[in-house]
Amino acid sequence: MSEAPANHPADYVPPKVWTWNKENGGRFANINRPIAGPTHAKELPVGKHPFQLYSLATPNGQKVTIALEELLAAGHKGAEYDAWLINIGQGDQFGSGFVDVNPNSKIPALMDRSGPEPIRLFESGAILVHLAEKFGAFLPTDPAKRAETLSWLFWQMGSAPYLGGGFGHFYAYAPFKIEYAIDRFAMEVKRQMDVLDRRLGEAEYLAGDDYTIADMAVWPWYGALAKGQVYGAGEFLAVADYKNLNRWADQIAKRPAVQRGRRVNRAGDGGVPERHDASDIDKALEKA
Repeated sequence: MSEAPANHPADYVPPKVWTWNKENGGRFANINRPIAGPTHAKELPVGKHPFQLYSLATPNGQKVTIALEELLAAGHKGAEYDAWLINIGQGDQFGSGFVDVNPNSKIPALMDRSGPEPIRLFESGAILVHLAEKFGAFLPTDPAKRAETLSWLFWQMGSAPYLGGGFGHFYAYAPFKIEYAIDRFAMEVKRQMDVLDRRLGEAEYLAGDDYTIADMAVWPWYGALAKGQVYGAGEFLAVADYKNLNRWADQIAKRPAVQRGRRVNRAGDGGVPERHDASDIDKALEKA
């Protein structure tokens, strides 16, 4: 049997039944727990617009604010929205009101109040599909093109946890470095970048010639990764080698709606902690 790494205790044997008796260490340890449900009573605010978004400007949160800003830029005035900041570091996602919208206690969460009865939506992919179908935008109606769009959308939903919760956690946030874990997830993330790079070598956008919700979903994660903006891992992963991915990342970053959407629910650094009108973002852009 090979010798265990020095930073991985060789004498650890998993118990027959796992119990939660200590924090797991590392960043975000204070908000991790093995049970669902609210920890405190707190109702969510409701603004004046048809859509009420409760979120944070993480890659998952940016998907939805980018989509909403793209819809508005395309002339869909019914996509006006209020965006309320959910501070996950302080446990806002465990408030009773937020849990009523998203029982999984993850951002983003959206309430569609445009109809006779409010509709709750959680999971970013579900929100993007709902918005695209509601406004008939950024999701092709041609069966083959629609299938391609949804395939790449759900590719992102299935792949990003290996990037964030896998590579990002063990490379940047874990309380100590574990070679096996970092190697395992670095290999997978580089494979994912190669998948995207090959696809973007044969098509302008992920689903083909048209910009879609698939690009909106993938860009906040893998566009940032390609430009070395997450986890301080650009050199480690040799992200500059993925030329097609970088071309696409730069192309999406130039879109005005993307530049607007990525600022929403972000505190500091030219961000807009809460968005209630277009002028909120306009003012931030003027100061940037």
